[in-house]
Amino acid sequence: MLSRVADSLYWMSRYLERAEHTARLIDVDLQLGLDQSPLAGSERWRRLFEALQVPESLTGTLDSISVTHTLTLNRSNPSSIFCCVAAARDSLRNVREQCSSAMWENLNRLYLQTIDIPQTETSILQSGEFFRSVQEGGHLFQGITDSTMTHGQGWHYIQLGRFVERMETVAALVGVHFKRLSQPPDQSVDGAEYLNG
Repeated sequence: MLSRVADSLYWMSRYLERAEHTARLIDVDLQLGLDQSPLAGSERWRRLFEALQVPESLTGTLDSISVTHTLTLNRSNPSSIFCCVAAARDSLRNVREQCSSAMWENLNRLYLQTIDIPQTETSILQSGEFFRSVQEGGHLFQGITDSTMTHGQGWHYIQLGRFVERMETVAALVGVHFKRLSQPPDQSVDGAEYLNG
């Protein structure tokens, strides 16, 4: 397999996994915010930015609308859902001959769904529906990939990208969580600590 092909498949999978991970975290935070004060919400958003490794220059005000816009549609944030889905689509387009038509159609559909949201749209970003559809799009892509692509070298590079990205994002989440605990991690943790994380 050419290194260019392996690289495109690897990064396509990483970008798609990153978009799905970001969508999941935002959706969970929006659900948690329903029962918490705005002050608690700003601390949660700060930790979310830290876990997603968003550059300081993009972290402006920490209200739910600006944060979800930065993490979802902001084209200057290379880790926004929009940029990740677009990068995944571009990577797959470079190696179109290596994937099935169903894989391309699924990723292209997710891209078109993401690009259709106007930059000024806020209601869809607050509903959670968009974030669930991004997660479902990622899951559907993985299922289609597993069932329509031969499990050769290309498939293995897709799996490698997926799991390397998952490992990095989970390690960042765990690091942010344990950094802010009120007591050392080797002692028992109060149940409220898990809900505040």
